[in-house]
Amino acid sequence: MSENSEFDPIAGDDIQIDLGAFDAETESDDTGLNLDFGADDETPEQELNLDFDVEGGADEDDEAAALEQEPDALLDAALEELRAELRSKPGDWYVLHTYSGMENKVKQNLDARAQTLDQTDYIFETVVPTETVEEIRNGTRKQVTRVVLPGYVLVRMEMTEDSWATVRHTPSVTGFVGHANDPVPLSLAEVENMLTPSIKARVAAENQGRPTPRTKKKVEVVDYQVGDSVQVIDGPFAGVHASITEINPNSQRLKALVEILGRETPVDLEFSQIQKL
Repeated sequence: MSENSEFDPIAGDDIQIDLGAFDAETESDDTGLNLDFGADDETPEQELNLDFDVEGGADEDDEAAALEQEPDALLDAALEELRAELRSKPGDWYVLHTYSGMENKVKQNLDARAQTLDQTDYIFETVVPTETVEEIRNGTRKQVTRVVLPGYVLVRMEMTEDSWATVRHTPSVTGFVGHANDPVPLSLAEVENMLTPSIKARVAAENQGRPTPRTKKKVEVVDYQVGDSVQVIDGPFAGVHASITEINPNSQRLKALVEILGRETPVDLEFSQIQKL
């Protein structure tokens, strides 16, 4: 034991001295390794990041924003195409007044009369402006295409006595809007406004699943209107009469006034909680 105890301190001193020297060299070596490693590691990482940004183009938020804006960009392009088309076409645009509900029939009759009476060189085009909306009827959503201007039809033509007579005497046409015998043509901006709903519907259909506020379809409630008197049939106000003050088609909810203890109180209801009186 005494030999070991004499030997251990010496060995310990040798180890401490050698370890200290070794540590100093190691620390210097480690420092060199760290510097080299840092330099080697940092450059590729920066290059990868830069390359990724260039190849990727934008981060996820930018990409989402770009996808959101794409239908609007397509709508702008479609409207610009419409403007160019309107400017390039011959003739002027006029508005015809028709019997309500006969707009498409007037278009068919007028197109046929232009052919039969050999007026296709003067009567070029008949258009019934339409739009696509979502109707809510009996709690069910249904997509429908409807006439934008009930009782009106657009016609592009050159005005002559014969072309005027051909249009004016078409069944269900009650006359030109404006001066009866000398109608005033529409401006191209007015025509564009009338045809824009059709363009929006087309772009929305082509970009299904990625609509934006400019292209998404209108939602309308057919069953109820503001001011209607209804009866609450479900919930804490069941059996009470109410008057509709606001309708939110997208959420299928409405606000109404109910009479409680002689005072009108606003309540929030679902369509399923009311029925017409």
